[in-house]
Amino acid sequence: MTLLTLGILIFALVHFVPSMAPNIKANAIKRMGEGGYKGIFSSALLGSFALIIFGWRSAIPEVVYIPPAALHTFALGLVLFAFLLLAVSSRKSRLRRFIRHPQLSGVALWGISHLLMNGDNRSVMLFSGLTLWAVIEIIAINKREGAWIKEDTPDWSTEMINVLIATITVAVVVYLHPWLSGLPVVWT
Repeated sequence: MTLLTLGILIFALVHFVPSMAPNIKANAIKRMGEGGYKGIFSSALLGSFALIIFGWRSAIPEVVYIPPAALHTFALGLVLFAFLLLAVSSRKSRLRRFIRHPQLSGVALWGISHLLMNGDNRSVMLFSGLTLWAVIEIIAINKREGAWIKEDTPDWSTEMINVLIATITVAVVVYLHPWLSGLPVVWT
């Protein structure tokens, strides 16, 4: 659990620098240049992902709670919607008129949905940790950016492409899920 916890903390701290401590980011860019900062940022993120994956796989799961089986299908639906939000985070979408931070909202929904399906200690650590990070990040960014200026509504063909991107992403994640987590995706 130590590696998993450390990976989540590094992931969160690296992301908190631009949103909560922009002066640290600006000073680092002055000293190292944009490329140097991005290199350290990316290296820290890759390191955090490695710690999270190896920490997850090495942690011995212990039951914390038993999730209600009746919520499994609902939770899978939340996962699919989370991936749609992730897909539209860098694209135009009608969803962006209702959800200010689709990527962070997608991460939070992804985490919540996994907590509805998994009740072991490593799941609680990973999914609650990343959900908490996403919520704090949303609050920090809203405070920094102020009023929300909504985008124009795109045409329906853009929305169809967004759904296609999300569908392909889900297929890839379902395929890689056993390798990353050691567990297959269970659809029932």
